[in-house]
Amino acid sequence: MSESLERFSINQMTVKQLSMPELTSACADLGVRNVGLWREPVQSYGVEATARLVRDAGLTVTTLCRGGFLTAIDPEARVAALADNRRAVDEAAALGTDTLVLVSGGLPAGSKDLHGARERIADALAELGPYAERHGVRLAIEPLHPMYASDRCVVSTLTQALDLAERFPAHQVGVTVDTYHIWWDDRAPEQIARAGASGRIHTFQLADWTTPLPEGVLNGRGQIGDGAIDMREWKSCVEAAGYTGAIEVELFNEELWARDGREVLAETAARFAEHAM
Repeated sequence: MSESLERFSINQMTVKQLSMPELTSACADLGVRNVGLWREPVQSYGVEATARLVRDAGLTVTTLCRGGFLTAIDPEARVAALADNRRAVDEAAALGTDTLVLVSGGLPAGSKDLHGARERIADALAELGPYAERHGVRLAIEPLHPMYASDRCVVSTLTQALDLAERFPAHQVGVTVDTYHIWWDDRAPEQIARAGASGRIHTFQLADWTTPLPEGVLNGRGQIGDGAIDMREWKSCVEAAGYTGAIEVELFNEELWARDGREVLAETAARFAEHAM
């Protein structure tokens, strides 16, 4: 395996056009040994079947995406969200990963109460953290860019994510550091140091910021090296904070999805070596 790929992890969403067997085969052919998985394709293929497939391919599952969406006010919706997150923990454990990424959820319909939404996330973490610990899984709160605050994630900065995470033990709750979402925040480097000091950087993800953003915004993550983000600078920042784990490349990009998945995987590995190592 190339030294430049030792820490490289391909997030399944980057090459979502590949089936689970195609993904594991492509990784094996290219010498990629780490993969971040998503719940929907895992459930479609079968959790136990996926676990066997990645194990037989010699792959390490670096994260499972995603749990979260914990901001509902309606009691029945909250019960359902907690149950779904416990299932996500179970799936992560079955796949052999110790990290479940959480996208916290946006404002409930008709609500304008950001503070209340964040407190409901904390309430949910108080229940989910101990459950995850019993299964050997850590919860990694991912702050999303503020443009997603209303509908997807009321946690917009590492500061906000750590303010939530630090209410709980680090082996239960930490954070996801994703360049796409935090590169604009001049407080992010000091917050990365804060996270590292308490062992709360549970995963590190790369994606570039390119403009103009596409319609719909969500699927606008640029291939690394194509945009405004200095990947080596952020890698140096998380490493200075003590992070030595895998580095995922997670791209939501319609143009990449329209291409041959193996070609995209090879390109992404090459871009990682060129721009992050």
